[in-house]
Amino acid sequence: MAAASMCRARPRRPWPSSLPLQPWPPTFLAPAFGFPNVIRSTAPRSSFSTSHSHALPRDRSRGRGVSAVNRTGPRQPLSVSKEPLPKPVLDPAKRSQVPVDPDHGLWHFFNEARMTLSTPEQDYAHGRPWTVEELRNKSWEDLHRLWWVCVKERNRLATEAFERQRVQAGYGDYEAKRRDTTVRRTQRAIKHVLTERYYAWDEARRAARSDPEIDLSGQGPAYRPGDFEVSSISPDLESSYLRSAQETLQEQSPPEQRP
Repeated sequence: MAAASMCRARPRRPWPSSLPLQPWPPTFLAPAFGFPNVIRSTAPRSSFSTSHSHALPRDRSRGRGVSAVNRTGPRQPLSVSKEPLPKPVLDPAKRSQVPVDPDHGLWHFFNEARMTLSTPEQDYAHGRPWTVEELRNKSWEDLHRLWWVCVKERNRLATEAFERQRVQAGYGDYEAKRRDTTVRRTQRAIKHVLTERYYAWDEARRAARSDPEIDLSGQGPAYRPGDFEVSSISPDLESSYLRSAQETLQEQSPPEQRP
């Protein structure tokens, strides 16, 4: 009977009638209120995640990893594990020789030695730009050829400037800019000469429109000379012309051929 009485549940004390009824707090707030009847769960818990993790379980070994001292490697295989790493060929004789056309057009983007970068001495070794007076005596073909030589030179300088900035060489910028300025002055002089020739051609075309002996229609000869009369010359004037011509020929002839 004593044991039965001890196992019997003890009745709860009723709430005082003077206190208003309050709703029970949520269960997760029980530890904060100090309820002794709420038993905390001791089950293992994990971080909440809505997606399934396909990663391998975490390796808690501190010596695990790519280390040459511990002679350890990654736990999971990598994408390049089965591929052998390339080894540099230090011997130039064993390197593969790729056939290259010696007259390839891309060689114009390099210097005469076909090096990636020119030395400051090579870029500084140049002459003065062409002047307008010198280019006025050149033909159209010469000006055209000189223009494209300047274009190739500027392309080469631009290529070396990009490569110099990429590798952070730290030299050659001043000499390359001086050379580029010289080439640009030559191109400006070529434009000046071509502009003068264009103005001269345009003035000649306007004058030809009002000339009756020139036909610009493109049908037949462009120049058709008109009839003209030869005025009569007196015998005394003709003899004086002949005498002056003979004296001029005698002065220009060598001394041993003179009478």
